[in-house]
Amino acid sequence: MNEHVLPIPLQDDDIARLQIGDVVFLNGTIYTGREGLYSSLYDKHWKMPIPLAQMSNVTFHCSPAIREHNGQYDITSVTATASFRFARYIGQFIRDFSVKAVIGKSGMALDIYKKAFVPNGAIYLSTIGYGAGAIYGRSIVRVEDVLWKEELGLAQAVWILQVEKFGPLLVESDARGNSLFGQENARINNQFFSLYDGLAAPILRRLGEETDPREEMV
Repeated sequence: MNEHVLPIPLQDDDIARLQIGDVVFLNGTIYTGREGLYSSLYDKHWKMPIPLAQMSNVTFHCSPAIREHNGQYDITSVTATASFRFARYIGQFIRDFSVKAVIGKSGMALDIYKKAFVPNGAIYLSTIGYGAGAIYGRSIVRVEDVLWKEELGLAQAVWILQVEKFGPLLVESDARGNSLFGQENARINNQFFSLYDGLAAPILRRLGEETDPREEMV
């Protein structure tokens, strides 16, 4: 595991040296996106009102906790949302907006990395959990802009954020399409059946008491 502090926009050379499991901190501009962004662009066919790709090549699947006072915004905490829900949009989005890094949680399927990320030189960075929301929030220096706030509401709007040492973020998928979560899931699955070896038969055979993992368990 190596630690990297990288400026945004991310460069191909920076991305190429990252490996799954590395820890990344980011400096520069990122922008948020979730259902509201993807649906507006690709289902409703809205046009992006600003040249977003020129501002940043890093997007964050999240909904920030926002406090608004006299037209000023303060983001105290930010927690990632599950990225797999946006899989059907992500390839087109990466191409349209020259995205080099997607930040989120839970990762995406390996075939999505191979088909959508690798051909475009993009990587996936994962946050480390719900409990770190305030840590990520402290890395947000200011809100630079907000798009579609009136149309989508605060949670679904696109927030353009200036960040400083934003992290820690784990490299879940690198530029070669390797997946940290996929690798570890395979390792766990390979050991799973052995956990049942030598278990005694249930005494009462109540619903859900099984010694064979191939049987449905409740």
